[in-house]
Amino acid sequence: MPTRDPNAKRAARVRTRLRKVANGRPRLSVHRSSKHISVQVIDDVRGVTLASASTLEKEAVGGLRTGANVEAAAAVGSLIARRAAEAGVKAVVFDRGPYIFHGRVKALADAAREGGLEF
Repeated sequence: MPTRDPNAKRAARVRTRLRKVANGRPRLSVHRSSKHISVQVIDDVRGVTLASASTLEKEAVGGLRTGANVEAAAAVGSLIARRAAEAGVKAVVFDRGPYIFHGRVKALADAAREGGLEF
């Protein structure tokens, strides 16, 4: 029997916990790589993405040099807050996936909160 990836196991554990506390709220899912960060607001009941933002978009990074730092993550956080508000989403549950709530993930979450998302 092959062993599971520990990151996948951690992400599944986090997502299971979120399902218990979501109460119908959409999920704010974060994906972080070495060069970029992306985020989606997902309605798990209907199985659709309501809004998304990434450092791959010119609108998100603007004049920033790279998409792999705290400033870029904060820019993506404020962009997702604006796009979620346009989609009619005010409250979400934060899905950090297998990533520790620190650094770029925390900067994204703080910027999304400042932009008006509640979680």
